[in-house]
Amino acid sequence: MTTCDFLIIGGGIIGISIARELKARHPDCTILLLEKENQCGLHGSGRNSGVLHAGFYYTSDSLKARFTRQGNQQLTEYCKTKKLKINQCGKLVVAKNEKEREGLKELLLRGKQNGVELNEISEAEARDIEPKVKTCGKALFSPTTSTVDPTEVLSSLLKDAQNENIIIKVGEKYTGRKINTIQTQTGNYEAGYIINAAGLYADTIGKDFGFSKDYSILPFKGLYLYSTEPAGTLRTNIYPVPNLHNPFLGTHFTVTVDGRSKIGPTAIPAFWREHYSGLNGFKLEEFVDILLRQTSLFAFSNFDFKQLAWEEIQKYYRPRLVELASNLLKEVKLQNYKLWGKAGIRAQLLNVKEKKLEMDFVLEGDSKSFHILNAVSPGFTCALPFAEYVCEEINRLIK
Repeated sequence: MTTCDFLIIGGGIIGISIARELKARHPDCTILLLEKENQCGLHGSGRNSGVLHAGFYYTSDSLKARFTRQGNQQLTEYCKTKKLKINQCGKLVVAKNEKEREGLKELLLRGKQNGVELNEISEAEARDIEPKVKTCGKALFSPTTSTVDPTEVLSSLLKDAQNENIIIKVGEKYTGRKINTIQTQTGNYEAGYIINAAGLYADTIGKDFGFSKDYSILPFKGLYLYSTEPAGTLRTNIYPVPNLHNPFLGTHFTVTVDGRSKIGPTAIPAFWREHYSGLNGFKLEEFVDILLRQTSLFAFSNFDFKQLAWEEIQKYYRPRLVELASNLLKEVKLQNYKLWGKAGIRAQLLNVKEKKLEMDFVLEGDSKSFHILNAVSPGFTCALPFAEYVCEEINRLIK
């Protein structure tokens, strides 16, 4: 049996960042990270938009507000130090009517409360940034929003972790636990302390430890539609005013790290946790559980799941997604948007007791284990300061 001081389940950006932070705080301790796939970052960390968010969407009392601005700064500095690709193109948030201008005011207020650089600009100033943009009188410009290549960032962090003598074992799928021993399909690992950063399966693993009693992952599939136009055609990211009562940011334009543009994402209810395409990853037990949960939400939920599902399913139809994007930009042509990118699955946490989607990060733990139950967008942006916070919480619980 392999033994270690700290064991992390999950080799995404959250798990790797926590492992590195633990090693920095406890250099003499053995840090072991287990990843179920044959390489790290094949799920949420490698399938996200690559946007480094600025941090103005979130209420000031949230963990997301606390860590997004700092995470943006730290990852921007990290990319520059490591000479990784980064596109510091900023972001426009636009309003399509007078009602949405009130939403701009709320975002501006949140930005100010969160210490985020965010500028209210005129319609003419918005067109100076992106000549084809459409907005109603005013817009917001976020100069610190940027895009990176998430797989490149993750690969660099992984290399750092290996250089810091963190033990990383791939192909080690969690199958169960006994007290402080983690079981995988290849062997057992005894740990002084266990951290669950398993993303789409964090809730099920948490239940094995007596946590996540009120929670379950409700997966949503995200797809982007790529433009065939030359790189540099679009100058900046363009987002709508979102519905601040749910955790999604609406159909928007993203400029990739190499200057290409894409529209999306969808937030289509998925029927199993790794429902990327076809029947890949299909598990009957998951399918039945999620279908029953979705059916229940159609009838009883603290958000309009029926309306959300219907709106998102329509985005599978390419003309509909392009039509929505055309609310933000002039001269959007259907023939320029033909290529779907690889799907991602948002590991969205559902509070089954209150029948609501959790808007903030959700963490639970005790003196033996710690569980990151909800670390979805902007989890990638927040990873470095979030890892510091998790380690502080672990130190507090162990004492």
